Amino acid sequence: MQPIHETPAGLRPEQLIEDFHAIRAMSTEIARDLTPEDQTVQSMPDCSPTKWHLAHVSWFYETFLLVPHLADYEIAHPQFPYLFNSYYEAAGERHPRFERGLITRPGVEEVRAYRNHVDDNMQRLFARAGEELWDEIAPIVAIGNHHEQQHQELMLMDILNLFSRNPLHPAFRPYKPSVARETAPLGWHDHPGGIFQIGHDGKGFSYDNESPRHDVLLRPYRLASRLVTNGEWVEFIEDGGYARADLWLADGWARVKAGEFSAPLYWDKSEGGYEAMTLNGRHRIDPAAPVCHVSYYEADAFARWAGKRLPTEAEWEVAAQPVDRSGNFMDGGHFRTLAADDASAAPQQMFGDVWEWTQSPYSPYPGYRPAPGALGEYNGKFMASQFVLRGGSFGTPQSHIRATYRNFFYPHQRWPFAGLRLAEDA
Repeated sequence: MQPIHETPAGLRPEQLIEDFHAIRAMSTEIARDLTPEDQTVQSMPDCSPTKWHLAHVSWFYETFLLVPHLADYEIAHPQFPYLFNSYYEAAGERHPRFERGLITRPGVEEVRAYRNHVDDNMQRLFARAGEELWDEIAPIVAIGNHHEQQHQELMLMDILNLFSRNPLHPAFRPYKPSVARETAPLGWHDHPGGIFQIGHDGKGFSYDNESPRHDVLLRPYRLASRLVTNGEWVEFIEDGGYARADLWLADGWARVKAGEFSAPLYWDKSEGGYEAMTLNGRHRIDPAAPVCHVSYYEADAFARWAGKRLPTEAEWEVAAQPVDRSGNFMDGGHFRTLAADDASAAPQQMFGDVWEWTQSPYSPYPGYRPAPGALGEYNGKFMASQFVLRGGSFGTPQSHIRATYRNFFYPHQRWPFAGLRLAEDA
């Protein structure tokens, strides 16, 4: 089986093992304060229960590492492969996604035992692996680690959606204060255009959809110095942004007319202004903080209203290449968007806060070939009808993100931690 990503040259097994244990512990930490009921309910078909996520990432290690590479391994339960496979057709039959909330058994404690079973046996695999076996399993351990980090953000997205439907408005984590800031002035950064290279350079981990590295031709363009804010979105609403058909793509306008879109997801208007449900509970929106939970259709309509457009993913990546990979990530523990601190420097908030919609359809790079086998299903089969988002969010682990990372969602979806940055032709 060919790996579907690059493994860092010279990566020590000790580093992979350290990452494995740290990432597994973080998933457990995310579920720390959740009740068994919190972890079992499925709020909508796009979401999965926390319990399911915790079991699925364990199934991944079991299926792709323990079963094929640990000779005396015994699977935890004969039905777990059916219950906790997600979409890997080559790995066998699976339980329907929209019925994951009906899996009341195994319970939370049984899932915890399953995780411990997998962890203990992964440690046995690590201890037995000689140089030849490490060469074979290292790429799969690396993707398993990053796969679990992806599900950590999905857990946060799904927990928020679940809690948003609870009249008690529970908080996933207490509100962590941040520096109060006024809205940073919106500046613009010019890019001269030309021929540039995008895609992963082979140094360090990447997913297969980030390759091959290739040339792109860009016309001169300008990129906004920060993300679009809550306050600017209120202006869009109050100026009739959700009532003007000329701003909207046809499919988006159909959803507006059907009553699906009238403000970002989780927003409600009260006498004092707009409030939003967050992972910190229900709060007044911060006008200076980036807007979150908007669909591609809404992002595109806002850009038209502002007289601008969304960037292409190539424009975004070229602008992000020299930018320090720092920002408001899951590691900071705020679990919400934060206002930009300096819009006069190089583009701010390129990493963290919100995934940024681009106008680029999610499609293969020139020369892309998915790997054979079940792991080849990881990205390639989803390259239709979706759009690319870049940069990570407040729910993304910082070590998981890079300038070449390509996230993707359907244009109507709003439960991701997604926002936007404006662009225009120079």
